[in-house]
Amino acid sequence: MSTKPTISHAGLAPTSAIKARDQFDRPRDVRIAGEAPLTIIVDGKELVTLMTLGTHPEELTLGYLRNQRLIESMDAVRAIKTDWEREVVTVSLAPGHAITDWEEKTAGRIITSGCGQGTVFSCTLDKLYDNRLADVQLRQSQLYALLGNIAQRNEVYREAGAVHGCALCRGSDIVMFVEDVGRHNAADAIAGMMWLENVGGGDKIFYTTGRLTSEMVMKCAQMEVPVLLSRSGVTQMGVELAQSLNVMMIARAKGRSFLVFNNHQNVVYDAPPPKPPPARE
Repeated sequence: MSTKPTISHAGLAPTSAIKARDQFDRPRDVRIAGEAPLTIIVDGKELVTLMTLGTHPEELTLGYLRNQRLIESMDAVRAIKTDWEREVVTVSLAPGHAITDWEEKTAGRIITSGCGQGTVFSCTLDKLYDNRLADVQLRQSQLYALLGNIAQRNEVYREAGAVHGCALCRGSDIVMFVEDVGRHNAADAIAGMMWLENVGGGDKIFYTTGRLTSEMVMKCAQMEVPVLLSRSGVTQMGVELAQSLNVMMIARAKGRSFLVFNNHQNVVYDAPPPKPPPARE
């Protein structure tokens, strides 16, 4: 049984009030999403600076380290402490658990197409294909129920806009939900929560409001979640990687519409919507 690290729980409020003027030059009180830089420092070494909403800084950090395959075991992490005055989060590793080959692992850095620009290290890619996932079935009726439940979330987006949301789901139930200024941060925060609470991904669905790029497929595979769902579109590399890793990929999922880009044979079409009338000639 892994020992949980000591964490500071220094989350920020997700929105703040500000005055603006509308198209009629009238003053209006509105709320805007927060955004703050957070530099991850591991045993005194600066790793990366993320732009984040700041609501789950410790979980974001832990999930980032896990998804980048820089740390393999929860036992390696002794403490995670966030200091917003310095805009840093400090990770202290347990004795005997230093990141080996630091320069080699962090030298091959790929800036991805994600919101706020995600990052993939070469060591992530080296181990990626160890995570080909098992086949799972998904019922159309279950998908519709889940989309209905997700529509009730996105609190920060409804209040202030400018954020993405990610959810870890089981069936039609939402297990974890995080919003952040970038979908990569939200995904990493959920990965950190999963690791802290010892939650497995094999029976889960991962939902994101953002597009399904190759890095989102990578994160899904790292968390061992076999189904990736989005209301947005896909990229060619994302589809190719989903095929290689056996990730079911469903996108443009809004209302009763969706498109399956991989593993369509594992979708049970048990609740087809009414067909539109044929077009007039």
